[in-house]
Amino acid sequence: MHDKISLKEKVGYGLGDAASSMFWKIFSMYLLFFYTDVFGLAPAVVGTMFLITRIWDSCFDPIVGIIADRTKSKWGKFRPYLLWVAVPFAVIGVLTFYTPDFDEKGKIIYAYVTYSAMMMIYSLINVPYASLLGVMSSDRKERNTLSSYRMVFAFGGSLLALWLIEPLVNYFGGSLNSKSGWLATISVFGVITTAFFWGCFFFTKERVKPISDEKNNLKEDLQDLLKNKPWWILLGAGIGALVFNSIRDGAAVYYFKYYVSNSVNFDFSLFGTDFHMTPTSIYLVLGQAANIIGVIIATPIANKIGKKKTFFGAMALASILSLIFYLFGKNDVFLIMSFQVLISICAGCIFPLIWSMYADSADYSEWKQGRRATGLVFSASSMSQKFGWTIGGAGAGWLLGYYGFQANVEQTATAQNGIQLMLSILPAIAAIISVIFIAFYPLSEEKLQVIEQDLNEKRDQIN
Repeated sequence: MHDKISLKEKVGYGLGDAASSMFWKIFSMYLLFFYTDVFGLAPAVVGTMFLITRIWDSCFDPIVGIIADRTKSKWGKFRPYLLWVAVPFAVIGVLTFYTPDFDEKGKIIYAYVTYSAMMMIYSLINVPYASLLGVMSSDRKERNTLSSYRMVFAFGGSLLALWLIEPLVNYFGGSLNSKSGWLATISVFGVITTAFFWGCFFFTKERVKPISDEKNNLKEDLQDLLKNKPWWILLGAGIGALVFNSIRDGAAVYYFKYYVSNSVNFDFSLFGTDFHMTPTSIYLVLGQAANIIGVIIATPIANKIGKKKTFFGAMALASILSLIFYLFGKNDVFLIMSFQVLISICAGCIFPLIWSMYADSADYSEWKQGRRATGLVFSASSMSQKFGWTIGGAGAGWLLGYYGFQANVEQTATAQNGIQLMLSILPAIAAIISVIFIAFYPLSEEKLQVIEQDLNEKRDQIN
């Protein structure tokens, strides 16, 4: 468990989140748009579907964590899921973007079934993947580094997806409203995600063993979790951060299509083929590139001033910048793009921190209770994502309906102002909520050092 993590293994670990983040970012940025403008569903209907399916899926995450904690194989507890679930992950993702020739009721049922299945499959592979961080190393700084690699690859995968998504849909289908274009494009990404998940499986290793060899008791695991104060605080902070991101992500495509001019294309060539990038794509790609900058600077800052202070400062600044964003008019394209970069740097800082802090909360639980349930603790990370995405995604659909949005027509002034709010004021409120939660986080760097030393001494005694 004291082994130095090699560059190959760090890259391999990063590939896992590159894979899941491709689909996650496509869902965050384009799924609401796909359902309203391509699939033909009303935004309020989609918002309600997001709420219902994601609430169940959020509750499903701890179940996956409990199962993963009890998994025994020659590959470990968590790595086998990267091998087993990679192909179903890709297949269900493609089916989610398939548009059957059904009536309105049939389309709603199909959307519910495929989207629910996609989110459950996402949990089956992403909860074990997230938990893997807790057993690759017991060293706090190694975990910070692994989290940074993970998030660099996550945002790199998102960047690749957002850079290519519209050009590929247009290439395969002729327009962003093309059903066949979406199906072919998601199929391409499905092949890529499968390869990345398998790369993560082959290049990583589980090292950290529990200090107690006793068989896990589900009732005691849950009781330990309920007593884990840092876990609850991270859950709240994570939900606030994801609401912040999901509202901004869900409204971005609408913001450019219906508020800012999206008529100017930027051309580029790839493998001898010409593609076109819209201002929407440029905005999203800039955001992902800035996220990567945030990830890179997060670890050195956190190692110097601590994770809690870094998280607090980044989210506080993001809220202030988001409030200013509301003042921009449709012609302030340079300011819009510039603030997208600044806000995204702040958002990028928090994600490697929160994953590393979840690993710390697992250590805290083991130190406090003498028992370890890494999968159950780490399922909180995925659950907070789902809850945050649920609130943000459902809220985005409902808000569009509330402000009178109608797909593929010129929007009213009320609808345009509503879309503005979804890129500025409303995310800022969510960021402030995240800041309030993290202010009460109890695990200082000094406390974590004591916990790490105590646990390592106990593990050395066992070995």
